[in-house]
Amino acid sequence: VQLQASGGGLVQAGGSLRLSCAASGRTLSSYGMGWFRQAPGKEREFVAAIRWRGFTPSYADSVKGRFTISADDAKSTVYLQMNSLKSEDTAVYYCAADYFSTVVNGSPNYWGQGTLVTVSS
Repeated sequence: VQLQASGGGLVQAGGSLRLSCAASGRTLSSYGMGWFRQAPGKEREFVAAIRWRGFTPSYADSVKGRFTISADDAKSTVYLQMNSLKSEDTAVYYCAADYFSTVVNGSPNYWGQGTLVTVSS
Protein backbone atom coordinates (compact mmCIF):
# COMPACT_ATOMS: atom_id res chain seq x y z
CA VAL A 1 0.00 0.00 0.00
CA GLN A 2 1.34 3.40 -0.98
CA LEU A 3 -0.08 6.55 0.54
CA GLN A 4 0.28 10.13 -0.65
CA ALA A 5 -0.92 12.87 1.66
CA SER A 6 -1.53 16.48 0.70
CA GLY A 7 -3.42 19.57 1.74
CA GLY A 8 -1.52 20.94 4.69
CA GLY A 9 -0.80 24.61 5.13
CA LEU A 10 -1.15 27.69 7.27
CA VAL A 11 -4.58 28.72 8.51
CA GLN A 12 -5.89 31.08 11.15
CA ALA A 13 -7.60 29.80 14.25
CA GLY A 14 -11.25 29.14 13.55
CA GLY A 15 -10.54 28.39 9.93
CA SER A 16 -10.80 25.19 7.91
CA LEU A 17 -8.51 22.95 5.94
CA ARG A 18 -8.97 19.69 4.07
CA LEU A 19 -6.33 16.99 3.89
CA SER A 20 -6.30 14.29 1.25
CA CYS A 21 -4.63 10.90 1.18
CA ALA A 22 -4.54 8.90 -2.03
CA ALA A 23 -3.98 5.17 -1.66
CA SER A 24 -2.62 2.80 -4.25
CA GLY A 25 -1.66 -0.81 -4.24
CA ARG A 26 -3.42 -3.23 -1.99
CA THR A 27 -6.60 -1.61 -0.67
CA LEU A 28 -8.75 -4.45 0.58
CA SER A 29 -12.28 -3.74 1.62
CA SER A 30 -11.40 -4.84 5.13
CA TYR A 31 -8.68 -2.22 5.36
CA GLY A 32 -9.14 1.09 7.05
CA MET A 33 -7.52 4.43 6.53
CA GLY A 34 -6.70 6.88 9.21
CA TRP A 35 -5.05 10.10 10.18
CA PHE A 36 -2.54 10.65 12.93
CA ARG A 37 -0.73 13.78 13.99
CA GLN A 38 2.43 14.68 15.80
CA ALA A 39 2.88 18.08 17.37
CA PRO A 40 6.34 19.44 18.21
CA GLY A 41 7.72 17.72 21.26
CA LYS A 42 4.80 15.34 21.53
CA GLU A 43 4.11 11.75 20.59
CA ARG A 44 2.14 10.86 17.52
CA GLU A 45 -1.55 10.52 18.26
CA PHE A 46 -4.58 9.04 16.57
CA VAL A 47 -6.98 11.53 14.97
CA ALA A 48 -9.58 9.63 12.93
CA ALA A 49 -10.13 6.46 10.94
CA ILE A 50 -12.61 5.10 8.46
CA ARG A 51 -13.16 1.85 6.61
CA TRP A 52 -13.56 1.64 2.87
CA ARG A 53 -17.16 1.21 1.78
CA GLY A 54 -18.79 2.89 4.71
CA PHE A 55 -19.11 1.93 8.35
CA THR A 56 -19.01 4.38 11.22
CA PRO A 57 -15.74 6.27 11.47
CA SER A 58 -13.77 6.65 14.67
CA TYR A 59 -12.47 9.93 16.09
CA ALA A 60 -10.24 11.09 18.88
CA ASP A 61 -12.17 12.99 21.52
CA SER A 62 -10.11 16.11 20.85
CA VAL A 63 -11.44 16.45 17.30
CA LYS A 64 -15.00 15.14 17.59
CA GLY A 65 -17.48 17.62 16.21
CA ARG A 66 -14.77 19.58 14.38
CA PHE A 67 -13.10 17.06 12.06
CA THR A 68 -14.78 14.78 9.56
CA ILE A 69 -13.12 11.84 7.84
CA SER A 70 -14.58 10.56 4.59
CA ALA A 71 -13.60 8.17 1.84
CA ASP A 72 -14.08 8.18 -1.91
CA ASP A 73 -13.86 4.52 -2.81
CA ALA A 74 -13.73 5.19 -6.54
CA LYS A 75 -10.69 7.42 -6.12
CA SER A 76 -9.14 5.38 -3.30
CA THR A 77 -8.79 8.66 -1.46
CA VAL A 78 -9.54 9.57 2.12
CA TYR A 79 -10.17 13.11 3.25
CA LEU A 80 -9.95 14.86 6.59
CA GLN A 81 -12.07 17.98 6.74
CA MET A 82 -10.87 20.09 9.63
CA ASN A 83 -13.11 22.91 10.84
CA SER A 84 -12.89 25.29 13.78
CA LEU A 85 -9.16 24.77 13.90
CA LYS A 86 -7.30 25.62 17.07
CA SER A 87 -3.65 26.39 17.69
CA GLU A 88 -3.34 23.03 19.43
CA ASP A 89 -4.20 21.33 16.13
CA THR A 90 -0.83 22.45 14.80
CA ALA A 91 1.07 19.30 13.89
CA VAL A 92 2.41 17.16 11.12
CA TYR A 93 -0.49 15.02 9.94
CA TYR A 94 0.11 11.51 8.64
CA CYS A 95 -2.25 9.20 6.83
CA ALA A 96 -2.03 5.51 7.50
CA ALA A 97 -3.59 2.24 6.38
CA ASP A 98 -4.06 -1.27 7.70
CA TYR A 99 -6.91 -3.33 9.05
CA PHE A 100 -9.35 -0.90 10.64
CA SER A 101 -8.86 -2.08 14.21
CA THR A 102 -5.09 -1.87 13.77
CA VAL A 103 -5.37 1.72 12.60
CA VAL A 104 -7.63 2.67 15.50
CA ASN A 105 -5.27 0.98 17.94
CA GLY A 106 -2.44 3.12 16.65
CA SER A 107 -0.28 0.49 15.01
CA PRO A 108 -0.84 0.64 11.26
CA ASN A 109 1.87 -0.77 9.04
CA TYR A 110 1.49 1.59 6.12
CA TRP A 111 2.24 5.28 6.40
CA GLY A 112 2.22 8.23 4.07
CA GLN A 113 4.55 11.14 4.31
CA GLY A 114 3.46 13.86 6.68
CA THR A 115 1.84 17.12 5.77
CA LEU A 116 2.26 20.13 8.04
CA VAL A 117 -0.75 21.97 9.39
CA THR A 118 -0.04 25.22 11.17
CA VAL A 119 -2.84 27.07 12.94
CA SER A 120 -2.04 30.63 13.88
CA SER A 121 -3.79 32.23 16.82
